[in-house]
Amino acid sequence: MDEVDEGLDSAQLRLLVMLLLAVVAAGGAIDLWLDQPEHWLTPHVLVELTLMLASGGTALYLARGWRRAAASLAGTRRSLAEREQERDVWRARAEASLAGLGRAIDEQCAAWGLTPTEREIALQLLRGQGHKQIAAATGRSERTVRQHAVAVYEKSGLGGRAELAAFFLEGLR
Repeated sequence: MDEVDEGLDSAQLRLLVMLLLAVVAAGGAIDLWLDQPEHWLTPHVLVELTLMLASGGTALYLARGWRRAAASLAGTRRSLAEREQERDVWRARAEASLAGLGRAIDEQCAAWGLTPTEREIALQLLRGQGHKQIAAATGRSERTVRQHAVAVYEKSGLGGRAELAAFFLEGLR
């Protein structure tokens, strides 16, 4: 089975199965034609007819199933393309909104007179990072990060991290 999986793609495998079933049906028909039986109700003739009908019926059944599967796959691909398009539109809107929010945060940090380091700490606090996380990410001591955070709160007139987040995020729905 591994050889079939590695050597044949789906279309080739379908063609091979259909050819095999056609060969079985044609072989039965040729055998009956060559035998030219006088009676059609002999076991030999009944076996040949059964094989021919079974292979032909199986070929039709498989062909219909493959057609349905192809139609379903096409529908799924269309739906996926639509979802991808919706995702791309949403991402573009979200990126534009986030860019606008980022500009607004930068403007407010400038209005408060925050230094670049204080602005960096404020942004990380807004992202929900703790003092230890910020210290590890920036290579500063936790005490230094805490001092910058206190400076951010003093310059902004806010009472802490929750008020800082609320200041920027309160109007979001």
